[in-house]
Amino acid sequence: MGYFRANIEKAKGYEPGFQPKDMDVVKLNTNEHPYPPSPAVMKALAEIRPEQLRRYPDPLANAFRQAAAEVNGVESECIMACNGGDELLRIAFEAFCDENRPVAYPVPTYSLYPVLANLQNCKAIEVPFDGEFNLPAKLAGTNAALTIVCNPNAPTGSFVSVEELASLADELSSILLIDEAYVDFAEKNCTELVKDFDNMILLRSMSKGYSLAGLRFGYAIAQPDIIAGLMKVKDSYNVDTISIALATTAIKDQQYFRENVEKIKLGRQELTEQLRALKFDVRESHTNFVLAESKNRSAAQIYDELVQRNIYVRCFNLPGLDDKLRITIGTREQNQKLIAALQDIVGVG
Repeated sequence: MGYFRANIEKAKGYEPGFQPKDMDVVKLNTNEHPYPPSPAVMKALAEIRPEQLRRYPDPLANAFRQAAAEVNGVESECIMACNGGDELLRIAFEAFCDENRPVAYPVPTYSLYPVLANLQNCKAIEVPFDGEFNLPAKLAGTNAALTIVCNPNAPTGSFVSVEELASLADELSSILLIDEAYVDFAEKNCTELVKDFDNMILLRSMSKGYSLAGLRFGYAIAQPDIIAGLMKVKDSYNVDTISIALATTAIKDQQYFRENVEKIKLGRQELTEQLRALKFDVRESHTNFVLAESKNRSAAQIYDELVQRNIYVRCFNLPGLDDKLRITIGTREQNQKLIAALQDIVGVG
């Protein structure tokens, strides 16, 4: 028909993980938190008043900015609330990239990056990780306007040290966006680096560690001048009244958050050991999922047989990932159902 721009016509678009309609399944395919949000969040939801819905929300989400600033040890001017971490990525592409200003990132990584690059009609420079998923030395020399490092990385679960990322930021004369959507499950993060580097943006998500994937809420941490520039690109009211109230309540309940994160870490260790006992190759993960490769059966075969048992994991038809399964850490009961099914499928254990 010719109505769309050429790059939109050719675009495939991002493909989210399959969302089964049946709630009575073991769903370990989209890295959702297996435990419910803080009880304080549900109480805040019940207390939403009609008057709050009649009016527009705070365009800057200042209540959340203040709460997030206190948790991260920065000023509220260093925080921008977003409609999920994906909105921050879109904003960054619009703010920094165009036909003459490319983006660069290591691969394999989050598959939304090339989709956003195509929509913005900017060149995507993909620099391969090595076999150990070390930060590629060539990344610093791409002359990209925007460099993205997903850390911990999805879907590999690997982690680049804070010191290496500081060195990268120091080498770059352009923006470094560190996608820390999964950092709640790692031992370290880059919050302190933001105070030293005016070219760094951190992405944080409320979907993973805070059990709020259905809310769609994330935020940026950067120096005030960068935040002010990003504010020019965001929608006028990019986060709604209900999401501001619930996300603010969730991030304030750090005790509940920490307890649940520790449950995930324990489950991650147990599941890793159980998968290795079934002869899966499982790398150390710093996220709420593991990447597993079976030497006995293909990933696609295992995926199909798990689906027949109402168990869903993630299978990628992508170079370097097509022989692996990404498995979200579930509750202990969910993890045990998965292991029992895998024992039957791969014939080990």
